[in-house]
Amino acid sequence: MNLDIPLEDSGQVFLDNPSEGRTSRTAKSCSECGMVYFDDELIQFGDALVCGKCKPLFVQKMREGVTLAGEMVYAGFWIRLGAKFIDGIILSVIGFALGFAGALITSHVVVNAILQNTFSFGFSVAYATYFLGKYRATPGKMACGLKVVRPDGEQINYARACGRAFAEFLSSIILCIGYIIAAFDEEKRALHDRICDTRVIKA
Repeated sequence: MNLDIPLEDSGQVFLDNPSEGRTSRTAKSCSECGMVYFDDELIQFGDALVCGKCKPLFVQKMREGVTLAGEMVYAGFWIRLGAKFIDGIILSVIGFALGFAGALITSHVVVNAILQNTFSFGFSVAYATYFLGKYRATPGKMACGLKVVRPDGEQINYARACGRAFAEFLSSIILCIGYIIAAFDEEKRALHDRICDTRVIKA
């Protein structure tokens, strides 16, 4: 029986008079849909409680290895910084190669600088879009055992990965404050995570 009451009102509900030897039932929420049911109407999977309607989808997610919301461990600021440092080294090497190629195209200093910055930015966006869209992690995040997911643990698509790459640029141009706020957020979200509704978790 669906109680259809808000989560903050859930708790122990006394259906009968305890003095007459009758029992009470506890109202709890489904881990998937968030609706509130009596505890004997929910199915327990580890630490998760799932209603009958959500059971097929929940079981399917478990089979596919999707990280469930209740199992997510958010990655802290320092380990994310380490992953960013590794990605930075990779992108710097590639940026140097692009700069060298640009020098072969033109000897004009200003034009060469514009080409190098344009190619480097474009490659960094493509780099993040491809790896996050396909593997849920850039090489730096893979090395640190991290991945980027939706709030429910689902994989992000290429469009969201691309949007996140542009949003991350915004985090960097405001004196990196967009990155720093991850240290104070309860879900360790940086500015670009807030904009694109993503989470960085431990794989």
